[in-house]
Amino acid sequence: MKRASILAATAALAIGASAAMSDENAELVIDGQKMITRAAPQEGSPLSEVLSGWLFRTDETQALEVDDFDNPGFVFVEQAAAAWETVDGSEGKSCASCHGDVAESMKGVRAAMPKWNAEANDLWSLENYVNNCRENRMGAKPWKWDKDEMNAMTALIGLQSRGMPVSVSIDGPAQEWWERGKEMYYTRYGQLELACSNCHEDHYGDMIRADHLSQGQINGFPTYRLKNAKLNSVHGRFKGCIRDTRAETFSPGSPEFRALELYVAWRGTGLSVETPSVRN
Repeated sequence: MKRASILAATAALAIGASAAMSDENAELVIDGQKMITRAAPQEGSPLSEVLSGWLFRTDETQALEVDDFDNPGFVFVEQAAAAWETVDGSEGKSCASCHGDVAESMKGVRAAMPKWNAEANDLWSLENYVNNCRENRMGAKPWKWDKDEMNAMTALIGLQSRGMPVSVSIDGPAQEWWERGKEMYYTRYGQLELACSNCHEDHYGDMIRADHLSQGQINGFPTYRLKNAKLNSVHGRFKGCIRDTRAETFSPGSPEFRALELYVAWRGTGLSVETPSVRN
């Protein structure tokens, strides 16, 4: 047997029998607002029901997201709120100079990301829009895609859409990106020869080592991970997953990851934006 096949077989053996969720009937209510953690799938989706990753976490982890005071992601949200009002760059502007109150101007933005930008003739994630403002309006240096400043700001912006259902457009030019993302989702990578679908479609609800596999939905990103005690971006999580297959991975912000983000966001249509969520 080839070495790669042996490794793949070993990984498959690590996936245990289906395990019950921490509480199948749990409801996520944040600040009096009920989140949609179960939704009907889109036409053409392979899923019978769309499930938030919150449902797959332990009771203790679930509880951290219920209360904003206990949610460790809000430390970074508060930092971004200060940065929103801070002048930076050669133009003497802050985010607020153009956009005003973040709660009003950014409401609904996260729920529709990523989306086709006709002016740029490209599919843009939220991070693209942030850096476009920094460079072209503020005259400031762009932030690195998967670093603390960017993750904090996208969490602040995402928070303004919390409770709103994910609804991305895959019409027009975005359709080609959706197709690319779908192909990537089912492509096997690395020495372990694993695709996104092998864990998050074929085995969600199962245990792999000490982890309860979810559907890999991204409605809560940026998410605070207890594993590394910081906010993590969607593309950072993609990078980690592909790295774990023992493959050479793509870079955050790459066309490959933006296409994958669109496809995965579409799979989670109808779930509430939970930003910033709390996960393992």
